[in-house]
Amino acid sequence: MTWTERRRRPPSWWPGNEPWPMRASRDQWRGRMRFFRRMAFLSLLVLLAGVGAAIALVWTAAARIGIVAGSPAGAVVIAIGAMVGALSTAALILAGGMRLFARPLGEVMEAASRVADGDYAVQVAERGAPPLRGLARAFNTMARRLADHDRLRRDLMADVAHELRTPLTVVQGKLEGLLDGVYARDDRQLGELLDETRILARLVEDLRTLALSEAGTLTLQKEPTDIAELVDESVRAASGEAASRGVAIGFDAPPGIEPMDVDPVRIREVIGNLLTNAVRHTPAGGSIEVRVRQDRTSMDIEVRDSGEGMSAEDLAHAFDRFHKGAGSRGSGLGLTIARNLVRAHGGEIVLASEAGRGTHVVVSLPLAAN
Repeated sequence: MTWTERRRRPPSWWPGNEPWPMRASRDQWRGRMRFFRRMAFLSLLVLLAGVGAAIALVWTAAARIGIVAGSPAGAVVIAIGAMVGALSTAALILAGGMRLFARPLGEVMEAASRVADGDYAVQVAERGAPPLRGLARAFNTMARRLADHDRLRRDLMADVAHELRTPLTVVQGKLEGLLDGVYARDDRQLGELLDETRILARLVEDLRTLALSEAGTLTLQKEPTDIAELVDESVRAASGEAASRGVAIGFDAPPGIEPMDVDPVRIREVIGNLLTNAVRHTPAGGSIEVRVRQDRTSMDIEVRDSGEGMSAEDLAHAFDRFHKGAGSRGSGLGLTIARNLVRAHGGEIVLASEAGRGTHVVVSLPLAAN
């Protein structure tokens, strides 16, 4: 698609009842003209100062060699010639400088107007003086980032709509079946409806947590916490599902681990998510090992399973929002939220996996930040 065709088509978010493309308003044009008038006035002042300096220099030189005192007419001719020469030279220099300055700046201003109209694909040529090239480079970077953010926003909206559609469709179908008498109005049907509403509630809460963490506005309620005990509780909570699947789960932590300031609810959410993934993707007869280690700088929580592992492609996108591997039944937000929560504590989460050889996850929480 050519630039002209892209220009004629409005972006997806543009209101259908407004004309496209949006023309620059009268205030925008007034602002541009005001800017160039001020630049012209400043340039005129610089020109006059240069002319005055040139005349003064020539007059001083003429006086030193005796031309001014010996011949007033010669002094006038020299002064006029100096003024004309200075004006001509300064005008040429000023014209060239203004051209070199105004053209790149005008391109950036025009591109900025197009970005304001929603055309994030616009780029400007990096030319002119070093400050102008730096301005163009910064503008191009900004436009690319805006384009990326706009694409991510559209993708997120599509993914959210897709994830919400499935449980809503199930709930709607169940309710219609109950009203039409297709399904019996018993506890089993109501229980299935309740399960679907829980899925919806969890998805909404995950989206809220994700939005807060990515915006940097997530509030952590830190308190001194025994990490070993917290992880042990999470392991015991996951042991029931692990046993029903025929998966052995073990926990190991050395004695004497010191408490650290964390948000226990959020860290429990991180560990619970990792354990849930490990249990779901470990076949019967497999095992899951959970370990807690502490050194001088960090508290490390390791979750290692002997499950199906991940392909190289899935591993590269494991922390992407809504990315799900083959056969995954989750929302695709768990690892993304886990990483954001760990980073909110100043830590980092590292994932290593290989298809058919299990997955190893390490959560490192810095002690110095507590």
